[in-house]
Amino acid sequence: MICILTLQGWNYLRIDLFHTSLFYRQHKETIMTIFTVFFQMLALLIMIGAGYFMTRKGLMDGHTNTQMSKMIVNVFNPMLILSSAANSAGLVSLGTIGKVGGIALGMFAVFIAAGMILSPFFDRAPDQRKIFQMMFVFSNLGFIGIPVVSSILGEEYVVYVTEFLLIYTIVFYTYGVALMDGKFSFSSMKSMLNPGTISGLAALLIIVCNIQLPAFIKTAITYLGNVTSPMALVAVGFTLAQSDLKRIFCQPRLYVFSAVKLLVLPLLMLPLLKLVTGDSALIFVCMIMFGMPIGNMPLILGNQKGIDGTTCSAAIILTTILCVFTIPVLMAVAG
Repeated sequence: MICILTLQGWNYLRIDLFHTSLFYRQHKETIMTIFTVFFQMLALLIMIGAGYFMTRKGLMDGHTNTQMSKMIVNVFNPMLILSSAANSAGLVSLGTIGKVGGIALGMFAVFIAAGMILSPFFDRAPDQRKIFQMMFVFSNLGFIGIPVVSSILGEEYVVYVTEFLLIYTIVFYTYGVALMDGKFSFSSMKSMLNPGTISGLAALLIIVCNIQLPAFIKTAITYLGNVTSPMALVAVGFTLAQSDLKRIFCQPRLYVFSAVKLLVLPLLMLPLLKLVTGDSALIFVCMIMFGMPIGNMPLILGNQKGIDGTTCSAAIILTTILCVFTIPVLMAVAG
C-alpha cells in the first residue's frame, strides 16, 4: 500500500515538473526579461540604500544633498543627454525622432485627462486636488528615468528620453503653472531656458544634423554623464532617510494612486503604443517613461504656492520605491 502511494506521489511530482518545465519553455523570454529588469532595478535600489545609509551615518547632510542635486541638474544630466546624442549620431532616423515626440505628447495628454478625472477621488480639497493632478502628469523622467533607461537598455537610448524631457518642460511651464495659478502667464516660460532644455535641444541638433564630435570630447562628456545614475540615486536615498516612513507607508489611498499611476495607466496605453511602433526597444523606452514615479516639481511648485506638501512628498517616496517592482512587470508585459 505504501509503495503504491509512493508511486502515485512520484507520478504526480513528475507531472508537476513536466508542466513547470513546459511553462518555463513557453514563457522563457518573458521570465528572463522580468528577472533581468528586476535585478537592474535592484541594483538601482542598492544605490538608493547607499544614500540612505550614508545619511543615517552622518556622511551626508542637507547642504551636501543640495550641492549634489545642483550638480546633477546643471552638469551631469546634461552631459549624459549630450553623450547619448553624440554616441547615437547617424544611428537614429528623423522618422523615429518624430514618432517619439508624438508619443510623448500623447502620454502627457492621457496623464492630464486622467488627473482631471481621477484626482477628486483621492482628495476633495481644492488645493490637494490640484497637487494630485500634478502628480498624475509630472513624473521623474530625468532624475530617475535617465538612470533607469541607461541601466536597462543602454546609454544610446537616453536620446529618446531627451524628447520626453523637452515636452515635459513645455507642459510644466504652461499647463502646470497655469493649473496652480489658475491662469496662464508668459513670465513663467522664462524658466524653460535651463541646462536640461539647452542640452536637449543641442542633442536633437546633433542627431538631426548628424554632427560628429571629436573622440576626446565624446570621452569627456561620457565620463561626466556616467556620474548621473549613482549620484541621482544616492540623492533619492538621502530624501528617504529624511522622511517619516510611517507617514509614507500608512496611507492606503497612496497605494491605490501608485497602482493607477505606475501600472494601470501605462498598461492602458500599451496597445496604442504598439499600434504606433513595432520597435521593441522603443516600446521599452516608452513604457519606462509611462511608468516613472512622481517627480519633485509638483512638490516644489506647491510649496511656492503655500500648499501643504506632506501627501505629495510621501507619494514621491512611495512611487519611487514601488517602481523597482512595477517597471519589471511593465517590461515583461510589453515584451
